[in-house]
Amino acid sequence: MQEVGIHARIHVMELDVSSLQSVRKFVISFKSKNLPLNVLINNAGIMGCPFSLSQDGVELQFATNYLGHFLLTNLLLDKMKSTAEESKIEGRIVHVSSMVHKYTYDSGIRMHKINEAAGYSTHKAYGQSKLALMLHANELSRRLTQEKANVTINSVHPGAVATKIARHHTLLAFATSLFSVFLKSIAQGAATQCFVALHPSLCKVTGKYFVDCKEAKPSSLAMDAELAENLWHFSAELALSKRSSKTLREQNQSTTSEET
Repeated sequence: MQEVGIHARIHVMELDVSSLQSVRKFVISFKSKNLPLNVLINNAGIMGCPFSLSQDGVELQFATNYLGHFLLTNLLLDKMKSTAEESKIEGRIVHVSSMVHKYTYDSGIRMHKINEAAGYSTHKAYGQSKLALMLHANELSRRLTQEKANVTINSVHPGAVATKIARHHTLLAFATSLFSVFLKSIAQGAATQCFVALHPSLCKVTGKYFVDCKEAKPSSLAMDAELAENLWHFSAELALSKRSSKTLREQNQSTTSEET
């Protein structure tokens, strides 16, 4: 930032969104600094990795790309609301989703089979996690609008960007390296989320989906209000309840045993 003439105080803090404990620890640490929070961009993610579970016993792509962001956003929401109220500046949340949200499982979200290895697809699990982000954005937008909070939330597709996110998929990683000259740079890939987070023309715009700095049409599943509400309650149970991951794993193992 200093190289391009932007002078700002930057605080670097540790956060592993695949770990709910890490998310909670980060929120406590951030709030202790008594800093304002005007903008939250949920961007961390993994793609196409083999089936595995997070520290909390949740399928890793779902845990990293979605569930950690769900918990982080909800735990920081009171800070965003108070900052918006005190500063009179609209708070903005941006979920970095993907056009791949259209390529998920038939049901959209495999809620009660989320941790089952049977039927797991590296690509569909990634699409599922990105769909979940959009559903969460839409449901949270509805709730914030209902309570007249001065905070908006939108989803974006950053485009095909030359990063190492495809490192778990040999063929895709090779293609990314081979055709990197045709992909967006990191700065170009950040353009849409920065636009949605900062541009004054989007004041009061919420619950929308943007591609290349323009509003776009999401999939029908992403606009399913009932699915969004069901996912909210399912996510809250996973992330906010005191039920241990061990119990969750035992439930999934029991379900698998009954089906076989």
